Amino acid sequence: MALLRTGRVAPSLRHISRSQHAHTSRRNLSSTPQFRSSHESHYDPPGGWLWGIPPGQKYQKEGWETMFYWGFCGSMGLATVAYCYKPDTSIQTWALEEARRRLEAEGILSDPDSTQSK
Repeated sequence: MALLRTGRVAPSLRHISRSQHAHTSRRNLSSTPQFRSSHESHYDPPGGWLWGIPPGQKYQKEGWETMFYWGFCGSMGLATVAYCYKPDTSIQTWALEEARRRLEAEGILSDPDSTQSK
């Protein structure tokens, strides 16, 4: 670790990595050179305004925005109400009701409606 900090080993390692990369840019049987990383920088320097609106200018909605907001919020509200009032179709609820019905039919369990009226 101390050798890497002093820089005695690091220059020789850099030389090895450079020599390996020098041979990879060659293309056999081709007359055009291969370009690696020939695209521009991905960095876009800041130079505009937030959402392209200059300071002091009021934002004007586009035609689709109001319809989208009402449609999205309305459909989410309708989905919430439908989810709250959906019928219980779980197998556990069905099995409990079926077992209660069979026990009442055999006379083992009394009918809950008749016990409440007493």
